[in-house]
Amino acid sequence: MRIQAILAFLIIYIVWGSTFLAIRYAVETIPPFLTAATRHLIAGAILLAWAWRNGERPSKEAWRAGLVLGFLFFLVGHGTLHWAEQKIPSGVAALVIATEPIFVALMLPLFKLGRRPGLTTYLGLGLGAASVIVLFRPDVTAGQGMIAGLLAVLLGSVSWAVGIVLSRKLQARRDGAPDTSTMNAALPLICGAVMLLGGAVLRGELHDFHWTAVSRESFSGLMFLVFFGSLVAFTAYAWLLKHYPPTLVATHTYVNPIVAVLLGWLFAGERISPSIVASTALAIAAIGLVQRGEDSRAAR
Repeated sequence: MRIQAILAFLIIYIVWGSTFLAIRYAVETIPPFLTAATRHLIAGAILLAWAWRNGERPSKEAWRAGLVLGFLFFLVGHGTLHWAEQKIPSGVAALVIATEPIFVALMLPLFKLGRRPGLTTYLGLGLGAASVIVLFRPDVTAGQGMIAGLLAVLLGSVSWAVGIVLSRKLQARRDGAPDTSTMNAALPLICGAVMLLGGAVLRGELHDFHWTAVSRESFSGLMFLVFFGSLVAFTAYAWLLKHYPPTLVATHTYVNPIVAVLLGWLFAGERISPSIVASTALAIAAIGLVQRGEDSRAAR
């Protein structure tokens, strides 16, 4: 199980960090909600087929959880992110997502799913908040639509954090019950994809859109999102949420920006301003503090 945990954390740290660049390429010629819907529908269908083949069957409770988490994780969380990456650099979007553990830590006591974080964890969460605040400086927000994009990603971060906390209740495994980890990953993906398709229709994204107009870069980005961002990474993520504290799992949002900023700079020519450097440094410090705080609580 220790090896599984290491691999799962590496997947959500590195693969999800690279998905921000993949999203940027995908939404260049594919509408944002349609991009998100396509990636999650394909990945969800594959996972559902695999779960069914292994004897897993969805219960009413599982479908209810899928609807709630699909709305929070994918319609709001990913819908806003895909839309925002038309306006802001992929690395900046990833840095804003670093607010997620802050909201998770604050919500856990409200939902009676954990004690208040200790001082060390709060210090780490504070640094995470500071890493986002510096992104609102003029050297980052000079472009048109940057503020709107930043606020949209922040809204998605809040929604994803609510989903993390609620998943502990909605997908709790009963003693002696069969393992349904794959089904738990598949249903939110499918439900969220259907909602995103509805959003795409309401936004008029399907009007005059033709798949023949999709560039090679956008198609490659979409395929990466389907098979790695959704299929592989979300499966690892769902497994981690069932075995580790939500605040610890959410530390992927501190590593993802580092990966995203570097990849955006290397492959997409995204500018690394002083505020982005400061934000990244604060995020790295936050990782260590949050992990130390959670380790201390687990030891006690």
